[in-house]
Amino acid sequence: MNRSKKLILITLGLFLILAVGIGVGTKYFLDRQAVKSQRIVTTSAATTEIFAKLDLPLVGVPTTQAKLPARYKNVPKIGSPMSPSVEKIASLNPTTVYAVSTLKDQYNQSFKEQSIHVVYLKLDTVSQLKGTLQSLGKQYYRTRQANAEIKKIDQATADVKERIHGRKPRVLILMGMPGAGYMIATDHSYVGDLVKIAGGKNVYSAKGQAYIHPSNDSLATKHPDVILRLEHALPNVTKPQFEKEFTQNPVWKTMPAVKDKRVYDLQQPTFNASANMNEPQAIRQVSKWLYPTK
Repeated sequence: MNRSKKLILITLGLFLILAVGIGVGTKYFLDRQAVKSQRIVTTSAATTEIFAKLDLPLVGVPTTQAKLPARYKNVPKIGSPMSPSVEKIASLNPTTVYAVSTLKDQYNQSFKEQSIHVVYLKLDTVSQLKGTLQSLGKQYYRTRQANAEIKKIDQATADVKERIHGRKPRVLILMGMPGAGYMIATDHSYVGDLVKIAGGKNVYSAKGQAYIHPSNDSLATKHPDVILRLEHALPNVTKPQFEKEFTQNPVWKTMPAVKDKRVYDLQQPTFNASANMNEPQAIRQVSKWLYPTK
């Protein structure tokens, strides 16, 4: 092959590489521009916090007692997490609505009737929270932000595992339900997952169920060293309910956790029923309750 032919082939090769590079760069630019045009609505505090950490704009956020990120202060409210206004959401012309998977059965039909695209995020465990951050970070070109948050979660996990020692404390987790008493959270719930990672043993480990109904007969057979009470949804309602229950129901007086005054109230924003961006603080606090002398 003579010199001129080699030069032509090299030139063609360089041109091809340049063309591919320009094509990839153009696609990347167009994809990022498409992301900027997204109109995203979140229906819970947990999902809203995730998008704030990923530095993404929202066009609709939930109406909640929880303190939402300041950047969304003037964003339209779409109603409570348990009962969002589908009509209000539809009026915002969203490209995607994000909700927690535990509420899918509750209002999925309403969204279908309005032809609203909903993505249900699984936030029942710390692992699912990390997976959600990773997938959303990739989808919306926020990988750097997502990895930074995952690193904080991993560091918190490493810290609490170093504190585990001796016998695993037995833990009972209760979730307050406004006007309806409480439920028992198993190790399949978010707080149950925190307890497991922090080195505790949940006295209820129902297969596949995150929450189960309480029973005095069952509770009487448990001897928890620690009781965690999650003030879910309306703390000003659920906390007095817990106080009344623990005062009037004799089953609690026999428990080591009550006798040793190791009953703790889990309050927002650090704690919630869904995994959220306060996970590092939450798991460190659980660790201190389980192993106070470490």
